[in-house]
Amino acid sequence: MKKQIANWGNYPAMEADEESFVFEEQLDALVDKDVSFITRGNGRCYGDASLSERTISTLKFDKILSFDTENGVFECQSGITLDQVLNVIVPKGWFLPVTPGTKFITIGGALASDVHGKNHHVDGSISNHVVEFDLVLASKEQLTCSKENHPDLFEATLGGMGLTGVISRVKLRLKKIETAFIRQKQIKAANLQELIGLFEEYKDYTYSVAWIDCLKKGEHFGRSILMLGEHAKLDEIPPDQRPDALKLPAKKQITFPINMPSWVLNSLTVKSFNFLYYAKNFKKEINNIVSYEPFFYPLDAILHWNRLYGKSGFVQYQFVLPLSEKKGLIEILNRIADEGLGSFLAVLKVFGNQESMISFPKEGYTLALDFPVRKGLLEFLDELDEFVLKYDGRLYMSKDARMKPALLEAGYPGLKQFKSIIKKYNPGNKIRSVQSDRLLLTADS
Repeated sequence: MKKQIANWGNYPAMEADEESFVFEEQLDALVDKDVSFITRGNGRCYGDASLSERTISTLKFDKILSFDTENGVFECQSGITLDQVLNVIVPKGWFLPVTPGTKFITIGGALASDVHGKNHHVDGSISNHVVEFDLVLASKEQLTCSKENHPDLFEATLGGMGLTGVISRVKLRLKKIETAFIRQKQIKAANLQELIGLFEEYKDYTYSVAWIDCLKKGEHFGRSILMLGEHAKLDEIPPDQRPDALKLPAKKQITFPINMPSWVLNSLTVKSFNFLYYAKNFKKEINNIVSYEPFFYPLDAILHWNRLYGKSGFVQYQFVLPLSEKKGLIEILNRIADEGLGSFLAVLKVFGNQESMISFPKEGYTLALDFPVRKGLLEFLDELDEFVLKYDGRLYMSKDARMKPALLEAGYPGLKQFKSIIKKYNPGNKIRSVQSDRLLLTADS
C-alpha cells in the first residue's frame, strides 16, 4: 500500500509501498518478490536509512520467544520495541545493557544501527551484548549469526543499516538491577574546558552525558550540565519505595499537537531556552534518586516532539572525534555559535574504545545536534564536514540525511570490507535504501 513515509527528522519524506508480515513464511514471500526493498522498524532513525520505494515493516513481528530470568538472556522477534522489552524485563530485575535516548525503537533497528548509550565508555554498544541473531538474506536463505557462526556477516550486520538482510530473531544478554531507579548526579560546568575535566574526573560512572549550550560565547563558551548515573541499589532508595522497587514507572506523556511554524526556532528562542535550561539547576551539584524513565528517555515523555521543528523537519548531525582532538570540538562549536544555528538539543558523550567494521562508535567525544531544515543548512553542514574530516572523525549513518560518499569513506576504515560483504550476501543490491544509494553502498555498477 502506497503511503507517505519519513523517519524521525521528517526529512526527507517520500512515497513508498509498505508491506508487513506476522509469520516467517510471509517474510519469505515478501523477500522473494523481484523488487528491491529496505527493512523498516519504527522509523526512529533520523535521516533516510530506512527509506526506499518499497519497505518491509517488522512492527507486527514482535513476539517474545524466551526469557531466562536467572541468567538474563532475552530472545525475541526483531519488531519488538525497547519499550515493550522494558515492560517485561524490569519487573524481573533486568535492564537493557545499552539503550539510546528513546525506547521507541525496535530491537532489529537497534542492531542495524549498533546503538550506543550513555555507558559506551564502560559497556560498549549493543553489539557487545548480542548472543546471536537470525538473518534472512536477499536469497531467502536464513542464517544464524554470532561471533563464532558467520562472523563476517555478524559484524557487517551490526551497524550495517539493514543492508545485509532482514534481522528476524535476536538473542541478547541483559544487565542485572535491584531497582527501577537511578542514582543521579548533575553538575554545572561553567565552560567546555571544565566539562572535559569533569568527564575525566567522573569516568568511572557507568552513565554520563552532558547538555551543552552551543550558542554561548566568551568565558562561558560551552557551558554545560553533566548528568551522571548508576542503577540505584535497594538500600539506596527510600524505605517506603523498597516493596515496589522494580515497579514500572507511571507513563506520563503529553502530545505535541501540531507542526510549529518554521520561524519559532531561531537564535533568540534557542538562546532563551538555553539560558532557562542552564539556570534551572540552582546549585552547582544536585544528587537525587529518579526513575529510569526521565534519566534515559526524557524526550519520550513528549509524543511527536519532532513536530517542534515544523513541516520541513530537521537534520540531526552527530559526529565523533578522537579524544586527542578537543581542538576540533572547539572549532565546530565556535562555527555553530558564529552562524547562530545553535541546537537546543546539543548532547555530548564520551565513547570508549571500539574496533568494528562499520559501527559508528570509536574512542572519542561524540556530539549530537539538531538543526531545522532551512535555506543554507545543507551548505553549512558541508562546512562542518570539513572539520570532521580534518580531525579524523566520522558521522553516524543512523542520523545521516545528507553526507557525501567521500566523508563516509574517509571515516570508516572497514568500508571496503563492508562493501564486499554486501556484494556477497546481497547480490544485485536487492536490499537497498535511499541512503545506501546516495552513499554508493548499493550503487549499480
